[in-house]
Amino acid sequence: MNHLIVYAHPRKESFNHAILQTAVEGLTNKGHEVVVRDLYELGFQPIVSASEIIGGLSEDIEQEQQHLKWADMITFIYPIWWTGLPAMMKGYIERIFSYGFAYKYVDGVQMGLLKGKKAVIINTQGKSKAEYEANGMGEALRLTSDKGIFEYCGLEVKYHLFFDSVPASDEAMRKAWLEQISYMASKA
Repeated sequence: MNHLIVYAHPRKESFNHAILQTAVEGLTNKGHEVVVRDLYELGFQPIVSASEIIGGLSEDIEQEQQHLKWADMITFIYPIWWTGLPAMMKGYIERIFSYGFAYKYVDGVQMGLLKGKKAVIINTQGKSKAEYEANGMGEALRLTSDKGIFEYCGLEVKYHLFFDSVPASDEAMRKAWLEQISYMASKA
C-alpha cells in the first residue's frame, strides 16, 4: 500500500517527530511504500498567491498533488495550536486541496474528488482531553478538520488520534502512545 505522511512541526526534538519516526518505521517494516512530506524541512510556502486563486498551479502544488494521487492512505501529523491546524498545515490544505483537484461542484452539489483514499489524523495538544471535551473544542476539532476538510474532499477518515497534555506527559505515557502508533502501523 502507498502511504503518504504529511507532517508539520518545526522541531526535530518534538514528540510529533517521534510519532513520525514510529509511523514510518512501522509502515516500512510491514512492506508498505512510504513517502514523507515534512513541510518545514521542505520549506513549503503556505501562503496562497493571487494567481493560485484563479487556478494557476505552480510546480510545488503539482508535485504535492502527485503525491496525493499516488497515495492510498494519507496520514497527517501535526500539533493543535490555538485550537486548530498550525499555519503551515492550513496553508498546505489551502494550496494543495484546490478546486478541481480535491473537490468540485456539479450543478451546485459539492463532490469530494479524493474518494477511495483513507486518512489518519494524529494530533498532539497541550490541554487535556477533558478540558477540550468540556468546552466543546474536541467536537469542534473533529467537525472542522475531519468533516470540514478531509471528508469534504472525499477522504475516509479511518482514525483521528489526539494525544493530550503532551507537555505534562511523562516518559511512560509517551512510550505507550508510540506503542499505539506502532500497533496501528502494523495493522495498516
